[in-house]
Amino acid sequence: AFLLPVMTSMMNAGLTSSSFSETQTPQAMCIAPTRELANQIYLEARKFAHGTMLRPVVCYGGVSVSHQLRQLQSGCNLLVGTPGRLTDFIEKGKVSLKGLQFLILDEADRMLDMGFEPAIRRIVESMGMPDKSERQTLMFSATFPEEIQRLAGDFLNDYLFLTVGRVGGTTSDIEQTVIEVTDNEKRDRLTQILGDAGTDRTLVFVESKRSADFLAIFLSGEGFPTTSIHGDRLQQEREEALDDFRKGRCPVLIATNVAARGLDIDDVKHVINFDLPSDID
Repeated sequence: AFLLPVMTSMMNAGLTSSSFSETQTPQAMCIAPTRELANQIYLEARKFAHGTMLRPVVCYGGVSVSHQLRQLQSGCNLLVGTPGRLTDFIEKGKVSLKGLQFLILDEADRMLDMGFEPAIRRIVESMGMPDKSERQTLMFSATFPEEIQRLAGDFLNDYLFLTVGRVGGTTSDIEQTVIEVTDNEKRDRLTQILGDAGTDRTLVFVESKRSADFLAIFLSGEGFPTTSIHGDRLQQEREEALDDFRKGRCPVLIATNVAARGLDIDDVKHVINFDLPSDID
């Protein structure tokens, strides 16, 4: 939705090749709520930038700061990252926003749910950030509650509001089923569903990190190759879990809300809310 138009605009504007510098001045910056989504956006940007002088860079927590700094200082036109690491690099003078032409806030409602509004405001209101009338700001959100409307008013200039489908709704291609069971029956019912699903990719959401690990161990013991992803796992472990799920080595992925939005995984046939979500959105 945003990478190709932004990158095309940058190229058409006569983008010059970035070079090594202790402080980089990207022309575009995308803020995403999770490491997985930031990395996914970066990998897509790298595909689109192949054969051009445009250089995308990604930064997020959980991995070596020195490695990311080396990548950043080698040149950066498009910077993708999570709020915490971006704030750190900006405040340490590793990133200057004075040349920013495009600011993208992806999964904005998710970032607010995760408590990132102060960090986002620090970035947008930081020294050197062009005024909203001098940059193009794009904000993407699955829902549009009052908090998001306020954020849009603060960060966007005379903005155009576009909706695809019904805000907060689901596509008609998805069949939703509610199964009423007691807590003691949930695991048995889940194994029955997975048995019927065969090797279909199935994403199971739980409410706690502890539940994710316990359920993954239980299902693996029941003969279902299962992996899990949550905020307490190391970044390498999270990436390996997603790779195992994408490639079908583990067709069952147990996840907390770290994987609830934005991840692009092909051929997921079933999504199961093992625990009722704490938030209806």
